[in-house]
Amino acid sequence: MQDFVKLLGLRQRREVVGRSALFGGEHFVLEETDWYLLNLFRLWWHYGISFLRLQMWVEEVMEKFMRIYKYQAHGFAFSGVEELLYSLGESAFVNMTQRSVTESLLQVGVTQRFIDDVVSAVLRASYGQSAAMPAFAGAMSLAGAQGSLWSVEGGNKLVCSGLLKLTKANVIHATVTSVTLHSTEGKALYQVGYENEVGNSSDLYDIVVIASPLHLDNSSSNFTFEGFNPPIEDIQGSFQPSVVSLVHGYLNSSYFGFPDPKLFPFASILTTDFPSFFSTLDNICPVNISANFRRKQPQEAAVWRVQSPQPLFRTQLKTLFRSYYSVQTAEWQAHPLYGSRLTLPRFALHDQLFYLNALEWAASSVEVMAVAAKNVALLAYNRWYQDLDKIDQKDLMHKVKTEL
Repeated sequence: MQDFVKLLGLRQRREVVGRSALFGGEHFVLEETDWYLLNLFRLWWHYGISFLRLQMWVEEVMEKFMRIYKYQAHGFAFSGVEELLYSLGESAFVNMTQRSVTESLLQVGVTQRFIDDVVSAVLRASYGQSAAMPAFAGAMSLAGAQGSLWSVEGGNKLVCSGLLKLTKANVIHATVTSVTLHSTEGKALYQVGYENEVGNSSDLYDIVVIASPLHLDNSSSNFTFEGFNPPIEDIQGSFQPSVVSLVHGYLNSSYFGFPDPKLFPFASILTTDFPSFFSTLDNICPVNISANFRRKQPQEAAVWRVQSPQPLFRTQLKTLFRSYYSVQTAEWQAHPLYGSRLTLPRFALHDQLFYLNALEWAASSVEVMAVAAKNVALLAYNRWYQDLDKIDQKDLMHKVKTEL
């Protein structure tokens, strides 16, 4: 993603400092201060060296995951998610898609209390799921929680729109209804059927990339595959619904134990398993931040982002806010419900038919999807030019070092 930002001439948004806290339903379990050493002392006092063991575990996973950038720089690609993971961390990475976060962290000496309080809160904030989710996706989420997250000035959507414009692609605004296999002179061709306000139409393509989730309960991707033998199977599994509410109003600081709103010091609140009706609460900033921008004072009306598993009832909104001017809600299938699928899908569905979203069944984030997109592009290129030595190769670290 950083390469895309540089390519498009965009800039990272200036971050506005704000303290975080972990809320347990009745009181704050852990509070961040303005002093780094004091924060470390509090973590040690409450949880011993569990936070160090967690950091070492995450860093080990990320160090191996970073190998993918070197592989892709040399043109290597993978036809399946399992093959990609094995090339990065061998059987340990593949097994991490089946073992839970809790099991993996307990094995490296992280305490159950630290998992229940801190790790679970981070996973609820990012995936809306618990520490029972697979360890690989959990490690990706925990890596993003270590202060390395950033956003684009003007909004992250500028990356997508900018890349689309840069490619000079011919965008057809329509809904795909079918992908049908044809062949001419032994070469596969794919007829993509679609419909829009004008009517039904179709076009033939040499290469087709599906960049939308394929699973049984996704009504937005209910197109069919026709003419394939053996038939292309449905991607079994479910997605985790997520609801984000943007509330412009006055925070009810009393609910969090601060009767005087002027004394409320936090801009971001994560939660443990309780309360169950919301996962995170953030005082958000605009996509463009001027040099003299400042956060609203806690007693002032501000825009808060509430993430929850279900749309908030009016009574729940009144619990979190003394009063509010407006509420805007967005609900979508945000991430796979990890554990609802037993096997990992493949990128290659047919000769030149590819499934970009396969990788999100191992982990889901913008960066992971960018890695998946480049893998599919390289896979399509290598297959088209029959450069099979660049596909599903084993012992890539040795091969890459040899090339260097």
